[in-house]
Amino acid sequence: MNLEKYYNREGSKLSFTRQQASDFAKTVAGDFNSIHDVDSKRFCVPGDLLFSIIIHHYGLRQTMGISFSGMVGDDIVLILPEVNARAISIYDENDKKYLDVSTNGKQSRDQNLIVSLTRNYVEFSGHTFPHVLVPLMQENNVMINTERPLVIYDHMRISFDTLDIDSVDLSLTESIFRLYGKRGDVALNYDLRCNGETVGKDKRKWCSVDYGSTTRTKLTS
Repeated sequence: MNLEKYYNREGSKLSFTRQQASDFAKTVAGDFNSIHDVDSKRFCVPGDLLFSIIIHHYGLRQTMGISFSGMVGDDIVLILPEVNARAISIYDENDKKYLDVSTNGKQSRDQNLIVSLTRNYVEFSGHTFPHVLVPLMQENNVMINTERPLVIYDHMRISFDTLDIDSVDLSLTESIFRLYGKRGDVALNYDLRCNGETVGKDKRKWCSVDYGSTTRTKLTS
């Protein structure tokens, strides 16, 4: 996967065009969420693209947690700190924070493993909305505002029993929907597998917002 064509980097500065981010969402992740359309008024860079860049830039750790605190637009320039630390915060040029990254355990820079993880991770994520989230919301009588969709990552966490592997794929094990007032969130748990054996766990949480309906919840991705 030629990840470099989906972002621009000058030294520690990281930026995206709408076309780059949209192409990643639609061609790599298979995610056709409208907030990744180049002409969307609520356009944002896919969280899975940010995840992929972090893994490629800093390497893969046995345990990695990523928390999102802001939506990255095409007008945002992020600064990648050149540090060797287990906890990293990523800000823009105006010192606004967008991500917190925490890591632990052994590190791997094996490109075969990293490419396999990121490709399967984002492809599985792209299929999550139509095949997992929509049926889950239907079960809970939740509706999406198609005019203002905004399902966004809250955080993700991956943990490996070992990094002595050369490929990884994912298998969904649990999906949880929680509704509280006019807000809701979805938590999905996965097994990380290599050659049919479980080698780790993945947990992801999306948060969502209701834009005012008292009888239905309208989620955001």
